[in-house]
Amino acid sequence: MNTKLIGSALIIAGTALGAGMLAIPMVLAQFGLLYGTVLMVLIWFGTTYSALLLLEATIKSGGGLGLNSIARKTLGKGGQLLTNALLYALLICLLMAYILGAADLLVQAMKAVGVELSFIHSQIVFTLTTGLIVACGTGVIDKLNRLLFLVMVVSLLMTLAVLLPEFSFANLSQVSNEDHLGLIQTSAVLFTSFGFMVVIPSLVSYNNEATDKQLRNMVIIGSVIPLVCYLCWLFAVVGNLPSDQLKQFASVSQLMAGFEHQAPWVGGFLSVFTGLALLTSFFGVAMSLFHQNSDTFNQNRVMTYVLTFVLPLVAAIWAADQFLSVLAYAGIILVFLAVFVPLAMVYKLRLAKTLDERYTAEGGAVMMIFGLVFGGFLLVSQVI
Repeated sequence: MNTKLIGSALIIAGTALGAGMLAIPMVLAQFGLLYGTVLMVLIWFGTTYSALLLLEATIKSGGGLGLNSIARKTLGKGGQLLTNALLYALLICLLMAYILGAADLLVQAMKAVGVELSFIHSQIVFTLTTGLIVACGTGVIDKLNRLLFLVMVVSLLMTLAVLLPEFSFANLSQVSNEDHLGLIQTSAVLFTSFGFMVVIPSLVSYNNEATDKQLRNMVIIGSVIPLVCYLCWLFAVVGNLPSDQLKQFASVSQLMAGFEHQAPWVGGFLSVFTGLALLTSFFGVAMSLFHQNSDTFNQNRVMTYVLTFVLPLVAAIWAADQFLSVLAYAGIILVFLAVFVPLAMVYKLRLAKTLDERYTAEGGAVMMIFGLVFGGFLLVSQVI
């Protein structure tokens, strides 16, 4: 795999890694390491298979910068409109969330160096500056993302190294919550933590000289990296904190405070990781929305920049309170977009025997049924 493909795999991993890095231990650790690990691996497997279905649909339909072209070629006009509606709802919600989160971190960072920056000004500075980077193209994002990802990995390794002296293997078997229904309800958090599929069409276009096998490996490697990071962090949390504490955490700040007495540097390392994870996720989502707008509206780069960044920025400034209530539905939107839409695309392509010699996701009809059941399971887990 060449450096371009490795960079693309890191974009996939960076898009997935975000708030889930800190949220996963908070929601999973109380149910025990065994159950938590099994559920996480199941969600990862289902999400990765759905991503491979989208890769198959992208390759066999001739590709395109965004899902707009792929949906039109595979699902017709009606499917194209539905896919676009779901994608825009998801991407704009996520972009607004990242703008709000990044603005908060930027205000705190500026205050630490003696510069006072209002929340609105920090939103504007962050969005318009990072938007220029995204508008420069996938190649620029790829190179910058490699550097950011390296720093993220180092900060994670430093966190694990600081926590290692206090690690207790006896804690790994602790279970403080026996509510299996509650465990299933965490599937929504896990699923959104592996939500990287929106970048696949852009990366297929970026790696237009790659073989089908290389693209498949790119997706798999990109999905394995966040799984390993999540599992390492889950092991670290469970191994360092007693079971009675794990049930008490209601926020990320409380989780981080739980380590202060034994590892005061953890907060700093996690702040670096969280900030960079948010930034790499922003780049992945923004790149997808930028290419989707370019594919859908066929405007010049300046107009595409305005559509992609100025409108979500205005929404984040003026409708932040209303948006936060909408975020709860983002997981349901993602289920339809990341699971059911790729299933429908591939079903139509295989029924028409379109380009059978090109990449076909493994498993045949059995795995297609699994994908359908997986999507149903996710929907049930979010509405129960």
